[in-house]
Amino acid sequence: MPVHLAAIVGGGAISLVALSSLLAHAWAIPAQLQCRLAEGPWQQCRMIVADNGLAWTLELAGESIHFRHDGRGTVSMQRQDQRGREVQPRWLADASLCWDGVCAKGAIPLD
Repeated sequence: MPVHLAAIVGGGAISLVALSSLLAHAWAIPAQLQCRLAEGPWQQCRMIVADNGLAWTLELAGESIHFRHDGRGTVSMQRQDQRGREVQPRWLADASLCWDGVCAKGAIPLD
């Protein structure tokens, strides 16, 4: 016998199985995110958020680029085989967010 939760709208009920299925499908939809290095072409990429707004990684073109925000306005970036360095985040007219030559646009999950 399935366990039921009261629905928020209309006082109906939804089973935990139906709810977990709904959530699994909602989270399975990949965010559309494109990135580019320097002035190169836009390409599909993936952002992995380790700590919302404070630590994230962009994966593109076989490279992982790590970012860390100190919570006070300073962002550091570390590319593979390089030392981490402070970067200036800025929004461009095409709604892309860039960090010293590394840019992302689309569903940026940093808020």
